[in-house]
Amino acid sequence: MRIADVLRGKGHAVATVEPEVTVAVLLARLAEGNYGALPVVRGGALIGMVSERDVVRRLHERGAELLEAPVAEIMTTSLATCSPEDSAADLAKVMTTRRVRHLPVLVNGELAGIVSIGDLVKARIDTLESERQQLESYIAQ
Repeated sequence: MRIADVLRGKGHAVATVEPEVTVAVLLARLAEGNYGALPVVRGGALIGMVSERDVVRRLHERGAELLEAPVAEIMTTSLATCSPEDSAADLAKVMTTRRVRHLPVLVNGELAGIVSIGDLVKARIDTLESERQQLESYIAQ
């Protein structure tokens, strides 16, 4: 299964955040959208990712003052990304190795979606269920 297949099922819409936005605003967006992470964009270009983990770790270090800091101060800039042609199984390995739960999907350098480890697990379960149904149908014949 390719990432394009995963995106076909979940959609290509991506919520993003700007680097100037405060951490307090970021937290509101994460909570309102039930997101675990958001891509950080400037002028439409992906420049980082910021996750709940980033916030928690920096909050522990800096305290409540962090809430007024810009997202740019806590975002991750060394990003793993993928393309729609990449294999879901390969990306699961990348996510495990790099210890990330969300990967931006890029097409010609442009943000075209985002996949989470949960998306990959759901896609795998759906595939297994479909195969199970096909085998049951074959056996019943």
